[in-house]
Amino acid sequence: MLEPTAKPDGDLTLRTQAMPGDANAAGDIFGGWVMAQMDLASGIRAAERARGRVVTAAVKEMAFAKPVKIGDTLCVYTRVDSVGRTSIKLKVEAWSQRYLSQEMEMVTHADFIMVALDATGKPMPVPPEV
Repeated sequence: MLEPTAKPDGDLTLRTQAMPGDANAAGDIFGGWVMAQMDLASGIRAAERARGRVVTAAVKEMAFAKPVKIGDTLCVYTRVDSVGRTSIKLKVEAWSQRYLSQEMEMVTHADFIMVALDATGKPMPVPPEV
């Protein structure tokens, strides 16, 4: 069960507005679209940390607590949780800023595992933090 926190955890990494083309007939945004935005944000944050190319290796369990509606702004927050030899685990939260308001509600969260790749597409060690 998803237990929303009072405020987002992590850094705001991506903001985008939910549009009619991303919704079903009832005006609810597709969960796959939300997940894709979370994947984009994970890629941004992990590439910054790896200082290079990364790919998504896994997404841990995801459950949706609230819908995202047409016009809402989806805000994706990321936090690097741990760094392995070639992988980066991120905590990712998706929040909906309701259309024309300051109200924010957590939509979902998940752990994303990203892997650093070299120029040939093979896993490479994540460099130490600077």
